[in-house]
Amino acid sequence: TGVDFWSFGISNAAVEEVGAPNTIHAHCRLQWTFTGAACSDAVSALASAINKMSGFSDCGTSEKCGYVMGTQNATFIAAKHETPVKHYKDDLTMSFSASGSDCKVQGYSTSEIWYAVLDDGTNYCNLHNLAVASGLTFKEDVSASDCTQLAIANCDKY
Repeated sequence: TGVDFWSFGISNAAVEEVGAPNTIHAHCRLQWTFTGAACSDAVSALASAINKMSGFSDCGTSEKCGYVMGTQNATFIAAKHETPVKHYKDDLTMSFSASGSDCKVQGYSTSEIWYAVLDDGTNYCNLHNLAVASGLTFKEDVSASDCTQLAIANCDKY
């Protein structure tokens, strides 16, 4: 099941060079460990961050806005992020599980546009910016093979 990047005008070497993961679609999968936090607190803090960064009135020069809450319960959040200028949309999910006195979260962000291959690390930043905005202490486990263009992600911008 090889990907023919030539049909997109992109060579496989170019994709590897810019740090695209081994899939054809722009996305990011990561894990956070919120140290010393109950999952109920992590859900609440991330939901609050999504709500704080909703709408487009407070974007400044970044894309730390445009979040919309979807589904939320004790172990799961689904949300969307929309860029303020071109209005590209990404789908986000977060699954929560207790681990001793910590809360582990599996985060995933993916572009809604079927042909999105490269994203300048936007899907990573969609998630990372929420964790930072939560105000909780966290450890982030992420790799370039799981996040499109992680190496060039600029979360001050995206």
